[in-house]
Amino acid sequence: MPWATDRDATGGIRFGELWLGMMPNSRKALDLRRDPRFAVHANPGPDAGMADGDIRISGRAVEVTETEALSRYAEDVHPPQPFHLFRTELAEIVHTGVDNDELVMRVWRPGTALRTIRRGNDAEPPREDAQRPVSNESLTATR
Repeated sequence: MPWATDRDATGGIRFGELWLGMMPNSRKALDLRRDPRFAVHANPGPDAGMADGDIRISGRAVEVTETEALSRYAEDVHPPQPFHLFRTELAEIVHTGVDNDELVMRVWRPGTALRTIRRGNDAEPPREDAQRPVSNESLTATR
């Protein structure tokens, strides 16, 4: 499943990591070469309910140039040739949805506990429920 909505991108979760593949010299690839910070915002689509929510993934994209890594990716994905490939270093994942009358945000950052923040439509301040730390291994298993 691509992580972008246009035709120049292919990517997804492979080998336990999020990858971004792009057409050669596409604007996105050139932008990431210049500044590796990225954010991807995804919505499950018009038929989904608000409980399904949106997700935002942010971090740094590191271009992959090693022949062995490019070949391994190409064998698994079969992207159009040639292509740019970026491995991501995740900084934050935020899932925002609605539960009953509350806006619910779940925030994950590497090495920290999963945070759940709830906010209603009233004057009450947001409430936060800290949960157990999530390891990179358990995050990979849920993908």
